[in-house]
Amino acid sequence: MAASATAVLLDVKEASRSFGGLKALSEVSLHIKKGELIGLIGPNGAGKTTLFNLLTGVYPPSTGSIILNNESVGGMKPFKINHKGAARTFQNIRLFTAMTVLENVKIAFHQHAKHSMFTSMLRLPKHFKEEDEITRKALDILKIFNLADQSEELAGNLSYGNQRRLEIARALAAGPKLLLLDEPAAGMNPNETRDLMNLIAWIRKEFDLTILLIEHDMSLVMGVCDRIYVLDRGMLIANGTPSEIRSNPKVIEAYLGQEA
Repeated sequence: MAASATAVLLDVKEASRSFGGLKALSEVSLHIKKGELIGLIGPNGAGKTTLFNLLTGVYPPSTGSIILNNESVGGMKPFKINHKGAARTFQNIRLFTAMTVLENVKIAFHQHAKHSMFTSMLRLPKHFKEEDEITRKALDILKIFNLADQSEELAGNLSYGNQRRLEIARALAAGPKLLLLDEPAAGMNPNETRDLMNLIAWIRKEFDLTILLIEHDMSLVMGVCDRIYVLDRGMLIANGTPSEIRSNPKVIEAYLGQEA
Protein backbone atom coordinates (compact mmCIF):
# COMPACT_ATOMS: atom_id res chain seq x y z
CA MET A 1 0.00 0.00 0.00
CA ALA A 2 3.01 2.32 0.16
CA ALA A 3 2.66 5.43 -1.96
CA SER A 4 5.07 5.64 -4.86
CA ALA A 5 5.11 9.43 -4.98
CA THR A 6 7.80 11.14 -2.92
CA ALA A 7 6.63 14.78 -3.04
CA VAL A 8 5.31 16.05 0.29
CA LEU A 9 1.77 17.38 -0.10
CA LEU A 10 1.14 18.40 3.52
CA ASP A 11 3.89 19.54 5.88
CA VAL A 12 2.93 20.60 9.40
CA LYS A 13 5.78 21.94 11.53
CA GLU A 14 5.43 22.35 15.30
CA ALA A 15 1.80 23.49 15.11
CA SER A 16 0.23 24.52 18.41
CA ARG A 17 -3.19 25.86 19.33
CA SER A 18 -4.23 27.39 22.63
CA PHE A 19 -7.68 28.38 23.84
CA GLY A 20 -7.18 30.78 26.69
CA GLY A 21 -4.92 28.95 29.12
CA LEU A 22 -5.60 25.53 27.59
CA LYS A 23 -3.12 24.18 25.07
CA ALA A 24 -5.17 21.89 22.81
CA LEU A 25 -2.22 21.09 20.52
CA SER A 26 1.45 21.31 21.42
CA GLU A 27 4.13 21.49 18.70
CA VAL A 28 2.64 18.80 16.47
CA SER A 29 4.60 17.99 13.31
CA LEU A 30 3.61 15.64 10.52
CA HIS A 31 4.24 15.22 6.83
CA ILE A 32 2.15 13.43 4.24
CA LYS A 33 3.44 12.49 0.81
CA LYS A 34 1.29 12.71 -2.28
CA GLY A 35 -0.83 9.57 -2.62
CA GLU A 36 -0.50 8.39 0.98
CA LEU A 37 -3.40 7.31 3.18
CA ILE A 38 -2.57 8.36 6.72
CA GLY A 39 -4.39 7.61 9.96
CA LEU A 40 -4.71 9.95 12.94
CA ILE A 41 -5.73 8.25 16.17
CA GLY A 42 -5.84 8.90 19.90
CA PRO A 43 -8.18 9.05 22.88
CA ASN A 44 -11.12 11.43 22.98
CA GLY A 45 -9.84 14.94 23.65
CA ALA A 46 -6.37 14.15 22.23
CA GLY A 47 -6.56 17.05 19.76
CA LYS A 48 -7.40 15.20 16.55
CA THR A 49 -10.32 17.37 15.45
CA THR A 50 -8.46 20.49 16.59
CA LEU A 51 -5.66 19.55 14.19
CA PHE A 52 -8.21 19.07 11.40
CA ASN A 53 -9.61 22.51 12.22
CA LEU A 54 -6.14 24.04 11.85
CA LEU A 55 -5.59 22.26 8.55
CA THR A 56 -8.88 23.52 7.12
CA GLY A 57 -8.84 27.09 8.45
CA VAL A 58 -11.46 26.85 11.18
CA TYR A 59 -8.76 28.12 13.57
CA PRO A 60 -5.34 29.57 12.81
CA PRO A 61 -2.40 27.89 14.55
CA SER A 62 -1.15 29.81 17.59
CA THR A 63 2.38 28.91 16.53
CA GLY A 64 3.95 26.75 13.84
CA SER A 65 3.35 26.41 10.12
CA ILE A 66 1.08 24.48 7.75
CA ILE A 67 2.28 24.00 4.17
CA LEU A 68 -0.13 22.53 1.61
CA ASN A 69 1.27 21.77 -1.83
CA ASN A 70 4.26 24.08 -1.21
CA GLU A 71 2.07 26.98 -0.09
CA SER A 72 1.58 28.30 3.44
CA VAL A 73 -2.11 28.00 4.39
CA GLY A 74 -1.95 28.44 8.17
CA GLY A 75 -4.57 31.03 9.11
CA MET A 76 -6.25 31.13 5.68
CA LYS A 77 -10.05 31.18 5.57
CA PRO A 78 -11.69 27.76 5.06
CA PHE A 79 -13.00 28.57 1.57
CA LYS A 80 -9.52 29.60 0.44
CA ILE A 81 -7.95 26.40 1.77
CA ASN A 82 -10.71 24.46 0.00
CA HIS A 83 -9.76 26.16 -3.26
CA LYS A 84 -6.12 25.27 -2.58
CA GLY A 85 -7.08 21.61 -2.61
CA ALA A 86 -8.17 20.45 0.86
CA ALA A 87 -11.69 19.14 1.55
CA ARG A 88 -13.08 17.55 4.69
CA THR A 89 -15.96 15.73 6.30
CA PHE A 90 -17.05 16.33 9.88
CA GLN A 91 -17.42 14.18 12.98
CA ASN A 92 -21.00 15.45 13.20
CA ILE A 93 -22.61 15.20 9.77
CA ARG A 94 -23.14 18.63 8.17
CA LEU A 95 -25.38 18.11 5.18
CA PHE A 96 -28.06 20.45 3.85
CA THR A 97 -30.84 18.18 5.06
CA ALA A 98 -33.69 20.14 3.42
CA MET A 99 -32.01 19.89 0.00
CA THR A 100 -31.88 16.84 -2.23
CA VAL A 101 -28.99 14.40 -2.39
CA LEU A 102 -28.11 15.72 -5.85
CA GLU A 103 -28.23 19.36 -4.76
CA ASN A 104 -25.83 18.65 -1.88
CA VAL A 105 -23.21 17.39 -4.32
CA LYS A 106 -23.84 20.09 -6.92
CA ILE A 107 -23.10 22.76 -4.31
CA ALA A 108 -19.51 21.53 -4.11
CA PHE A 109 -19.15 21.74 -7.89
CA HIS A 110 -20.65 25.24 -7.95
CA GLN A 111 -17.83 26.48 -5.70
CA HIS A 112 -15.50 25.89 -8.65
CA ALA A 113 -17.91 26.87 -11.45
CA LYS A 114 -16.44 28.93 -14.28
CA HIS A 115 -19.48 30.96 -15.30
CA SER A 116 -19.89 34.45 -13.87
CA MET A 117 -22.75 35.83 -11.81
CA PHE A 118 -23.69 37.92 -14.86
CA THR A 119 -23.95 34.78 -17.00
CA SER A 120 -26.09 33.08 -14.36
CA MET A 121 -28.44 36.03 -13.84
CA LEU A 122 -29.12 36.39 -17.56
CA ARG A 123 -29.45 32.62 -18.01
CA LEU A 124 -27.12 32.69 -20.99
CA PRO A 125 -26.42 29.43 -22.91
CA LYS A 126 -23.05 29.09 -21.19
CA HIS A 127 -24.84 28.93 -17.84
CA PHE A 128 -27.13 26.08 -18.90
CA LYS A 129 -24.28 24.19 -20.54
CA GLU A 130 -22.20 24.27 -17.36
CA GLU A 131 -25.24 23.41 -15.20
CA ASP A 132 -25.83 20.30 -17.33
CA GLU A 133 -22.18 19.35 -16.95
CA ILE A 134 -22.30 19.84 -13.17
CA THR A 135 -25.43 17.68 -12.92
CA ARG A 136 -23.75 14.92 -14.94
CA LYS A 137 -20.62 15.00 -12.80
CA ALA A 138 -22.68 15.01 -9.58
CA LEU A 139 -24.65 11.97 -10.71
CA ASP A 140 -21.42 10.18 -11.67
CA ILE A 141 -20.10 10.68 -8.13
CA LEU A 142 -23.39 9.55 -6.60
CA LYS A 143 -23.16 6.34 -8.66
CA ILE A 144 -19.79 5.61 -7.06
CA PHE A 145 -21.41 5.83 -3.64
CA ASN A 146 -24.54 3.89 -4.70
CA LEU A 147 -26.70 6.96 -4.11
CA ALA A 148 -27.74 7.83 -7.68
CA ASP A 149 -31.15 6.16 -7.29
CA GLN A 150 -31.80 8.45 -4.30
CA SER A 151 -30.61 11.64 -6.01
CA GLU A 152 -34.00 13.38 -5.67
CA GLU A 153 -34.49 12.28 -2.06
CA LEU A 154 -34.03 14.87 0.68
CA ALA A 155 -30.64 14.37 2.31
CA GLY A 156 -32.28 14.39 5.74
CA ASN A 157 -34.33 11.32 4.80
CA LEU A 158 -31.31 9.12 4.11
CA SER A 159 -30.20 6.45 6.54
CA TYR A 160 -27.33 7.41 8.83
CA GLY A 161 -24.85 5.32 6.86
CA ASN A 162 -25.92 6.87 3.55
CA GLN A 163 -25.68 10.38 5.02
CA ARG A 164 -22.06 9.57 5.88
CA ARG A 165 -21.45 8.40 2.33
CA LEU A 166 -23.11 11.51 0.91
CA GLU A 167 -20.86 13.75 2.97
CA ILE A 168 -17.79 12.01 1.56
CA ALA A 169 -19.25 12.28 -1.96
CA ARG A 170 -19.77 16.03 -1.50
CA ALA A 171 -16.19 16.48 -0.27
CA LEU A 172 -14.93 14.51 -3.26
CA ALA A 173 -16.92 16.75 -5.62
CA ALA A 174 -14.76 19.70 -4.57
CA GLY A 175 -11.89 18.08 -6.48
CA PRO A 176 -9.45 17.94 -3.57
CA LYS A 177 -5.81 16.93 -3.59
CA LEU A 178 -6.07 16.23 0.15
CA LEU A 179 -9.21 14.63 1.60
CA LEU A 180 -9.65 14.80 5.37
CA LEU A 181 -12.14 12.32 6.82
CA ASP A 182 -13.25 12.87 10.43
CA GLU A 183 -14.57 9.56 11.82
CA PRO A 184 -16.31 8.45 8.61
CA ALA A 185 -17.30 5.07 10.11
CA ALA A 186 -18.95 6.54 13.21
CA GLY A 187 -22.35 4.92 13.74
CA MET A 188 -21.85 2.31 11.02
CA ASN A 189 -22.33 -1.41 11.54
CA PRO A 190 -19.47 -3.85 10.78
CA ASN A 191 -20.71 -4.57 7.24
CA GLU A 192 -21.02 -0.85 6.44
CA THR A 193 -17.56 -0.24 7.90
CA ARG A 194 -16.04 -2.97 5.74
CA ASP A 195 -17.71 -1.53 2.64
CA LEU A 196 -16.46 1.93 3.59
CA MET A 197 -12.91 0.65 4.02
CA ASN A 198 -12.99 -0.80 0.51
CA LEU A 199 -14.51 2.41 -0.86
CA ILE A 200 -11.85 4.65 0.73
CA ALA A 201 -9.08 2.48 -0.72
CA TRP A 202 -10.76 2.58 -4.14
CA ILE A 203 -11.35 6.35 -4.32
CA ARG A 204 -7.78 6.96 -3.19
CA LYS A 205 -6.50 5.05 -6.20
CA GLU A 206 -9.19 6.10 -8.70
CA PHE A 207 -8.99 9.84 -7.94
CA ASP A 208 -5.25 9.95 -7.13
CA LEU A 209 -6.05 11.29 -3.66
CA THR A 210 -4.03 11.86 -0.54
CA ILE A 211 -6.14 11.05 2.52
CA LEU A 212 -5.85 11.89 6.22
CA LEU A 213 -8.26 9.86 8.32
CA ILE A 214 -9.43 10.24 11.92
CA GLU A 215 -11.08 7.05 13.11
CA HIS A 216 -11.68 5.04 16.28
CA ASP A 217 -12.44 1.81 14.42
CA MET A 218 -9.03 0.14 14.52
CA SER A 219 -9.94 -2.52 11.96
CA LEU A 220 -10.50 0.26 9.42
CA VAL A 221 -7.40 2.25 10.37
CA MET A 222 -5.09 -0.75 10.44
CA GLY A 223 -6.64 -2.12 7.26
CA VAL A 224 -6.22 0.86 4.93
CA CYS A 225 -3.55 3.22 6.28
CA ASP A 226 0.08 3.38 5.11
CA ARG A 227 1.19 5.17 8.26
CA ILE A 228 -0.47 6.32 11.48
CA TYR A 229 0.12 9.32 13.73
CA VAL A 230 -0.96 9.09 17.37
CA LEU A 231 -1.97 12.05 19.54
CA ASP A 232 -2.47 12.10 23.31
CA ARG A 233 -3.30 15.19 25.33
CA GLY A 234 -2.46 17.44 22.41
CA MET A 235 0.99 15.95 21.83
CA LEU A 236 2.28 13.62 19.14
CA ILE A 237 3.44 10.45 20.90
CA ALA A 238 4.14 8.12 17.96
CA ASN A 239 4.04 7.62 14.22
CA GLY A 240 4.76 4.62 12.07
CA THR A 241 3.29 1.77 10.07
CA PRO A 242 0.21 -0.05 11.41
CA SER A 243 2.35 -2.93 12.71
CA GLU A 244 4.73 -0.50 14.45
CA ILE A 245 1.85 1.42 16.05
CA ARG A 246 0.09 -1.78 17.15
CA SER A 247 3.17 -2.82 19.17
CA ASN A 248 4.25 0.62 20.44
CA PRO A 249 4.19 0.64 24.28
CA LYS A 250 3.28 4.35 24.49
CA VAL A 251 0.33 3.86 22.14
CA ILE A 252 -0.88 0.75 23.95
CA GLU A 253 -0.79 2.59 27.26
CA ALA A 254 -2.45 5.78 25.98
CA TYR A 255 -5.00 4.35 23.57
CA LEU A 256 -4.91 0.81 22.21
CA GLY A 257 -5.13 -0.68 25.69
CA GLN A 258 -8.62 0.86 25.85
CA GLU A 259 -9.58 -1.18 22.77
CA ALA A 260 -8.81 -4.51 24.41
